Amino acid sequence: MVGATYITTCIGFGLACGVIGRIKGSSFFIWFLIGLVLNIFGLITALLYRFESDVPEIACPRCGKQCKVHDAVCMRCGAELDLRDVPGSPAASSGRLLSNG
Repeated sequence: MVGATYITTCIGFGLACGVIGRIKGSSFFIWFLIGLVLNIFGLITALLYRFESDVPEIACPRCGKQCKVHDAVCMRCGAELDLRDVPGSPAASSGRLLSNG
């Protein structure tokens, strides 16, 4: 009986995380799995996760498609996106890309 209660609780957290993730513009299935495995920690993470609509976009230099800032390449044409094209980013103000080291 305890096992059934635990499984039901895990599924409940999975569904809650999935719905919250979907509302914020992410994948329901990925957030469902996070909630299923991490339970309350997954729910807290889903609540603190960003809204996808709040992420700034830049235009692809080759095809003009609007891409999220965190994308490295354009999903339409495969062109590399440069962080220097984003106004207000540290790379744009210094004129070079940031490096590790």
